[in-house]
Amino acid sequence: MTATTETARTPEPERESATADDSVARTARALHSPVVDWFTAHARDLPWRRPEAGAWGVMVSEFMLQQTPVNRVLPVYEQWLRRWPRPADLAAEPPGEAVRAWGRLGYPRRALRLHGAAAAIAERHGGDVPREHAQLLALPGVGEYTAAAVASFAYGQRHAVLDTNVRRVFARAVNGKQYPPNATTAAERKLARALLPEDEATAARWAAATMELGALVCTARTPACGQCPIARQCAWQLAGAPEHVGPARRTQTYAGTDRQVRGKLLAVLREAVNPVPQAVLDRVWNDSVQRARALDGLVADGLVEPLPGGVYRLPLN
Repeated sequence: MTATTETARTPEPERESATADDSVARTARALHSPVVDWFTAHARDLPWRRPEAGAWGVMVSEFMLQQTPVNRVLPVYEQWLRRWPRPADLAAEPPGEAVRAWGRLGYPRRALRLHGAAAAIAERHGGDVPREHAQLLALPGVGEYTAAAVASFAYGQRHAVLDTNVRRVFARAVNGKQYPPNATTAAERKLARALLPEDEATAARWAAATMELGALVCTARTPACGQCPIARQCAWQLAGAPEHVGPARRTQTYAGTDRQVRGKLLAVLREAVNPVPQAVLDRVWNDSVQRARALDGLVADGLVEPLPGGVYRLPLN
């Protein structure tokens, strides 16, 4: 083979990459309008989507909605915003009050993280939730997903917002898979960025629309494909809706777990006005080893503060 021929030859990986990029771009163009139009017609009227919610309302909702359904979040969210309408209001209270107000939403470390973020917002940003993605990401307790969600939903910016619902929509519509991988991959992030509309406002709308589509139509167990605006373009449907192949999907259990014990211990402490003696906590669970392990975990996580004399309370600092 001559040098001239070798120089003129397009390397195969580059050719394949260009073809793949073109395919994703065509897919994106075919999906944008039907999904966004569907969202316009079918989006739920949720308080954090209303203009008066502001960036703080969006941030609070994003913390609360992680692994928690909307119907459980709504009453707690509304009570929270009445009590703490701005980050500085929450920051002025002890972190234990955030844990108390979190109620039975589960995963109460989120309450501490939200309190920490509020304190940082009050201290660094004059009490206003920052607009810049990098500044959001620098807040304690705020990860890539939450930073992208707040920047997109509160400020109309162009970011890939990847929650479980969006990942499932993309897995089915684009990759032809029933479910996404158990953990978010670099390939999923790349695909999400490639699917973003170029226009910033449309990209923010797309982020909310794909999330809503996954929550209401493209659900995990019983997707309503007959109601889906992109059923005819869906790679999974076109492939005959094949069953998931690969590692078993993770299922969450609760009964009998340390999580349940932690919840019972916290419930007692949330209801108490004064520090709670060890003997009172001992009544919530018969297994003393598991109960001690759960209580130690709560202390280690900063959710419970031990005091001299064998009593416990929610944290003040």
